[in-house]
Amino acid sequence: MRVEKDKLGQRELPKGALYGLQSLRARENFALGGPATNPRLILAIVMVKKAAALTYLKLKPEMAEINSAIVRACDRALAGWAPGGNGQEGSGSGAGWSEEFAGAFIAPAIQGGAGTSTNMNVNEVLANLALGELGLPPGRYEVVHPLDHVNRGQSTNDVYPTALRIAAIGLLRELSQACAELQEALQLKETEYSGIKKLGRTEMMDAVPITLGEEFGAYAQALARDRWRLYKIEERLRQVNIGGTAVGLSDNAEKRYRFGVIENLRQITGLGLAAAEYPMDITQNNDVFVEVSGLLKALAVNLMKIAGDFRLMNSGPRGGLGEIRLADLQTGSTIMPGKVNPVIPEMVIEVAIKVMANDLAVTMAAAHGDFELNAFAPLIAEALLESLGLLAKTVTVFRKNCLETLRPNIQRCAQLLSDSLAFATSYVPKLGYDRVASIIEENQGDPAKVLAVLKAAEAELA
Repeated sequence: MRVEKDKLGQRELPKGALYGLQSLRARENFALGGPATNPRLILAIVMVKKAAALTYLKLKPEMAEINSAIVRACDRALAGWAPGGNGQEGSGSGAGWSEEFAGAFIAPAIQGGAGTSTNMNVNEVLANLALGELGLPPGRYEVVHPLDHVNRGQSTNDVYPTALRIAAIGLLRELSQACAELQEALQLKETEYSGIKKLGRTEMMDAVPITLGEEFGAYAQALARDRWRLYKIEERLRQVNIGGTAVGLSDNAEKRYRFGVIENLRQITGLGLAAAEYPMDITQNNDVFVEVSGLLKALAVNLMKIAGDFRLMNSGPRGGLGEIRLADLQTGSTIMPGKVNPVIPEMVIEVAIKVMANDLAVTMAAAHGDFELNAFAPLIAEALLESLGLLAKTVTVFRKNCLETLRPNIQRCAQLLSDSLAFATSYVPKLGYDRVASIIEENQGDPAKVLAVLKAAEAELA
């Protein structure tokens, strides 16, 4: 064991633990049983720390050994995580981390303090890694200090929002690509099903004839709008307040550092990041995250609508619409033999509801910021990154396991159309609404009789 102390006292930690006392206190204080900080956010914070250390390599040549060790520590941390490395990704303790880091990043996702615990967790891990690079054991903070060295020229208030933007952009691009592939798959179905006539419905009632292809084409248009909205919102996320420190006024960061850290962060992330014109705004206001979350909610709405339609068109197989047939993926009942349920559309709807709930969380948390800082940034980060990750995976699963494997029931589409009065609407321009309605009523809605009478009435006019 090793002993670390702060103003609140001293505690024992495992001798080789990469985390430190502040991380331990956070884990104890926020022991909710929930997930640890999202790995995407952790990685983005590490990138910020690396950018800072690289900047100080030029600005503080007398500290070159320490900053070089911090850079190497950052590289080790960045290399220690792989998406789905253990079958998981996203929030969750140890998700995707190599064995070296599995127990290192322990700060809970939901925490008080505007993200300070997560920032300190990263500071402590990187300090101890840097000590290892210098041949020293963890805890020798008089050599490499989590705050004086790893967090030099920074504040949680500029590190955390900057990292959240970086993490969000990465996930946003993955989601955009998934949406593009879903849109393309829907467009292929539009072309493939262009000749399949079916009954259109409004308010769940028979309406007018359409084609199955037109229905899928409408879905594709909705996804196209989602793609465009997600593409455009990245512009707002690229403005970062790193270098603004506590409230955006760069109280403990020199001007040369501010310009250098932004440039290094661009190189590390490969993103077109820009220094905020008014850093105090970025520090205290979180409406951009509300905007992003709102667009995710819009996508969730469209996905729920499409998934709901698929469930209804697949209903049956004999007692429902049965216009399409979803692939059989798993047994649907523990008591009814042969029953297969539309599990993928149902999963999509559940995810959509979760995203909508997260949107409310982001909205409420952003609205509760006070003066120069929002203390509820951890909830914004957890909800937003969870929604982005969930949607990216959901869109892909929906495309692969539902859309691309479904098949049309051409005979059923034709049957339902022929058994309906959908054709009657086309006679209204010539015969008038009231006369067509009267003919339908007089013939008790029998499609064959109604059609015969309508044709006869049309012939009389000719």
